[in-house]
Amino acid sequence: MLDTLRSVLRFRRFELDSTKRRLAAAANTDDLRRLAKRRLPAGVFDYIDGGAEDEVAMRANRDAFGRYEFSPRVLRDVSTVDTATTLLGAPVPLPLVLAPTGYTRIADPAGELAVARAAQRAGVPYTLATMATRSIEEVAAASGDGRRWFQVYVWRDRALVRDMVERAATAGYEALVITVDTANLGRRERDVRRGFTLPPKLGLDTILDGIAHPGWTWRFARAEPILFANVATSKVGGSQYDGSRPIALAEKVSSQFDPALSWADIEWFRSIWQGAIVLKGVQSVADARLAVEHGVEAIALSNHGGRQLDSAPAILELVAPVADEVGGRIEIICDGGVRRGSDIVKALALGANACMAGRAYLYGLGAAGELGVDRVLEWLLDELRRTMALIGATTIGEINADHVRRRPA
Repeated sequence: MLDTLRSVLRFRRFELDSTKRRLAAAANTDDLRRLAKRRLPAGVFDYIDGGAEDEVAMRANRDAFGRYEFSPRVLRDVSTVDTATTLLGAPVPLPLVLAPTGYTRIADPAGELAVARAAQRAGVPYTLATMATRSIEEVAAASGDGRRWFQVYVWRDRALVRDMVERAATAGYEALVITVDTANLGRRERDVRRGFTLPPKLGLDTILDGIAHPGWTWRFARAEPILFANVATSKVGGSQYDGSRPIALAEKVSSQFDPALSWADIEWFRSIWQGAIVLKGVQSVADARLAVEHGVEAIALSNHGGRQLDSAPAILELVAPVADEVGGRIEIICDGGVRRGSDIVKALALGANACMAGRAYLYGLGAAGELGVDRVLEWLLDELRRTMALIGATTIGEINADHVRRRPA
């Protein structure tokens, strides 16, 4: 009897590391989202998870992937599947860029440093946000030889913007990602309901939420103050960007978004930046065409994760018409709703060169810190490879429109 049991049963070794135990119970990014929701205070989780107004655009980004199904080819030799490609002229092991996300340290004290290190290990570019909580130089040091992009806003204080762009060039960032969908800031109503601000302001609800999440509170209390590091470390502007007063700094930064931004600003950026330029926030074929005319190297089709204009177009639905119009003349990055490697395949089949993912890695960071980001990137690569094998494509170049079709209504 004992021999029979031994032949069919194996006992799992108990994992002493609590983070690894937590990750062992997760099978996909949605599982990490649930773990992050349990670990993070409600206001912090909603800041990461929420969108603008009724969150129609945010849901539409994700729902769009479900409207497409695969058209697999069988009896293909898929014993070797190569997920590598090139992006902005350099090789990547998979067609993925980690999107810029602001105030990342509210999810985990390491914040952007953890994400940059995970990206470097995975070999994918990491985009540091202007509103990051770790500086341009800190992230460069942490990511070593990893590929780094820097996201920038068109702000009123051009001297400050120029300073950050020049620092990024000095620190070895290869691409400038100009966000163009923030002439005004969207209204994120989850944050309004929670009374959530950046940096968080203390109130009775904040204190009670912190008590309910002691692990996060302990980590948050032990870490150095959280602020907009790229602004606070700038040598431009003097006391008006003083990092010793985070709340005053946040209010000053919020006033910097320039509603007068225009295509002329792209020319100004070209005059101060010698590397590649990516326009992030393009949401129409007409603007994609203009991006080509202005000579930028790539566009990120993006509605800011549904956090700016509600009822903005679902990003995946833009890929094919934009690719039909400008494909081959400019690189196209699909940014919105990516959670699985199969999502990347669908975007590529419709004409994208790569995808961006933001919330996916934030869920991993909130659920399990740096190991959580590693796990998300491992899943995306594994799912990409498996999906390619199952549809009969052995290289990224073989993925085309014949591999997907819209589901019948």
